[in-house]
Amino acid sequence: MKGKLRFLVVGVLSLALAAPSSWAQLKTRNVVLIVSDGLRWQEVFVGADPTLLNEEHGGIWASPEELRRKFWNDDPTERRKMLFPFLWGVVAKQGQIFGNQNKGSIARVTNGLAFSYPGYNEMLTGHPDARVNSNEFGPNPNTTVFEWMNHFPEFHGQVAVYATWDTFKNIFNEPRSQLVMQAGWDLPEKGNLTPRQELLNELYRTTTKLDNEDVWDSFLQVPLLDYVKSAHPRLLFVGYGETDNWAHSGRYDLVLESAHNVDKFVQQLWETMQAMPEYRDQTTFIITTDHGRGNGLEEWKEHGVDQKGSENIWIAVMGPDTEALGERANASAVTQAEIAATVAEFLGKDFRQAAPDAAPPLPRVVSKIATAVK
Repeated sequence: MKGKLRFLVVGVLSLALAAPSSWAQLKTRNVVLIVSDGLRWQEVFVGADPTLLNEEHGGIWASPEELRRKFWNDDPTERRKMLFPFLWGVVAKQGQIFGNQNKGSIARVTNGLAFSYPGYNEMLTGHPDARVNSNEFGPNPNTTVFEWMNHFPEFHGQVAVYATWDTFKNIFNEPRSQLVMQAGWDLPEKGNLTPRQELLNELYRTTTKLDNEDVWDSFLQVPLLDYVKSAHPRLLFVGYGETDNWAHSGRYDLVLESAHNVDKFVQQLWETMQAMPEYRDQTTFIITTDHGRGNGLEEWKEHGVDQKGSENIWIAVMGPDTEALGERANASAVTQAEIAATVAEFLGKDFRQAAPDAAPPLPRVVSKIATAVK
């Protein structure tokens, strides 16, 4: 109780403080944090794994020839572009991407568990919490940067979570945070519905569920784009889950398909926002994953302390205040915990005033030129 009271007191005091002058020149007015659950750094930086493009080890049902046509090239830099054309054709060129261990760039989790809830807690609160040791942990006692930002008058009611996994209601502590929330199989449309909205609800009601807690990525994308167009949120979390689900199911072909689709969904969201005056040249995207996976013919299906390498992740950033340094090589190691303060920094706030235990922002993703005081 004392810790919670201390956080609230510091948080209230921080609300009264003006944004530091060093942030006065930032162009970013909106931030979108996007997570593709359990998507390995290996696929992001090298593309499809040739040892898994088969039925024996990759569990594929599709034709290996068809998969190779879509996702294979002998050159790994070309191969990764086939899988992630937007990430490599736009994000990496206009922004920065960390985590290619083959080039001396390390991005990792610090929670020591390398699975979802501990990862999301670390990412959103700026520090690991040893108490959060299960996906069934329940309501998060920690305050996320999203909940904290929602207390500022200029952001209140404009902070939203759209995610496929029902557990995000606990991760963001929906009853306490009062964030706009669309998660899991909850019907996305309410009130007086148009025929299109009723059709979407009917699909949610009647589609056979692979997982009772996780809606299909494509089902989330429709209400997400509609919400952005109508409500114009300032801070948005987007969580896609199929890359993790299909890996746990041992279907490498569907891991590749869902990863490719996430890249397409991110492009759709970016282009939708850039076409709107509220977002054009004023929006920063942070794209990442909550944990890595094992590396091997069987280990790729799972993650956690028993799967070596599950602590390794990747982080990409693109926006008007991020210098176009591209793929970071031989850079200082970055951590998942640094994302929370980075979100706030782009929006002109210092999250560590309210959460002293939070890690500092990611290095060099907010341009010093953009933040210089004239």
